[in-house]
Amino acid sequence: MNTASQTANPYPPVKIGIVSVSDRASSGIYMDKGLPSLHNWLTRALKNPLEIVPRLIPDELDSISKTLIELVDAGCALVLTTGGTGPALRDVTPEATLAVAHKEMPGFGEQMRQISLNFVPTAILSRQVAVIRAQTLIINLPGQPKSISETLEGLRDAEGKSVVSGIFAAVPYCIDLIGGPYLETDEVVCKAFRPKTAVRTFP
Repeated sequence: MNTASQTANPYPPVKIGIVSVSDRASSGIYMDKGLPSLHNWLTRALKNPLEIVPRLIPDELDSISKTLIELVDAGCALVLTTGGTGPALRDVTPEATLAVAHKEMPGFGEQMRQISLNFVPTAILSRQVAVIRAQTLIINLPGQPKSISETLEGLRDAEGKSVVSGIFAAVPYCIDLIGGPYLETDEVVCKAFRPKTAVRTFP
């Protein structure tokens, strides 16, 4: 959880599921880097008290879908996955995510690929998707820690000014719209966008 206690923190608590999909990491062949990267970024980016629920699972379609449903049913407002989104035969995270979707949110995947194309031409091989199930937003992220940060935060110039918005700028308002808790971001890491009528103030 965040260092600030819930009693001292004015923002609503948020439960977030993070899922790393990897045959080799889940079997102990090498250390998983996805979950620590996601945990670190979320604790830096969000001011809310956080309950982060991690899962490390293999590239199995049924297992991924089952895990996503479990996290939604457990009350996670947001679920972020990493890994398994390329064209390789074992990459099935997008298919497993779409299988549990009530609504698709294609703009997230489109923006992630646009951001990554600034770094590597192989970004067009990425198949990340985002969906809504019940009142939970589920987003597939890239597998590399550096790419996770880039797609969440976007691109900045030499002075640190944002030149391309990362996808997380749209996440808090999306969660507002589906009836989830109010997420407040640290603008140093990521400035969330909301219409003025949707902005709330906290003591």
